Amino acid sequence: MPSPLPDDSSITLTDASFAVAGRQILGGLTLHLTEQRIGIIGRNGSGKSTFLRLVAGLIAPTTGSVKVGGLAPASDRKAMLARIGILFQNPDHQIIFPTVGEELAFGLRQQGLDKAAATVQVQALLARHGRSHWVAQPVTALSQGQRHFLCLLAVLAMQPGTILLDEPFAGLDLPTQARLDRTLASLPQRLILITHDPKALAGYDRVIWLEDGRLRADGPVGPIVAQFTDEMTRLGDVDADTDLTL
Repeated sequence: MPSPLPDDSSITLTDASFAVAGRQILGGLTLHLTEQRIGIIGRNGSGKSTFLRLVAGLIAPTTGSVKVGGLAPASDRKAMLARIGILFQNPDHQIIFPTVGEELAFGLRQQGLDKAAATVQVQALLARHGRSHWVAQPVTALSQGQRHFLCLLAVLAMQPGTILLDEPFAGLDLPTQARLDRTLASLPQRLILITHDPKALAGYDRVIWLEDGRLRADGPVGPIVAQFTDEMTRLGDVDADTDLTL
């Protein structure tokens, strides 16, 4: 397992809530996150992706506070570039430049590197991952799995202390999933992973179960995943959608 992160990398939510147009999506979350590998589980609509966006600073809490290394991510976005990276489920929601090299250089330029220095770092990053030939390729020439890996490389280029992962294996074939899994397992960064697959949390230190935007359970992976699996099985047996209204 990678070495522990510095003490100033902790993530703290204090009675944090988030609402849109009067509808509460997350409510009253108080958490102190220091572990290297943290899983987030819950049904669709439970607030998992909103939780990641809150930690990343893409949205600000409606009430309460979120701090990353003592800083508020939503109000100190520049400082977050070296602290928090996020990998979305759909790479096409993340990629904004036409070529691989431009996409990878963008974050580095945001961190203050000039064009020449960013280019050198991009070339070195691609070489480390055996993809030097990608640098001038149009993003549209990449497969879905390759675009997903490009987004991960763009995050890694900025060397954040924590990487937030929103269902990173969704839509990938099995060989691509295996390659991505090996890459993620080798990273020294803290990983916070949203997943619907409890098996993806093997070896993780902690799991957080969200339900209706609130904390249902928090603790060691084994017992909480067992509880979650039992509950999902129970809901499936009684027809999980009968509680929805038109």
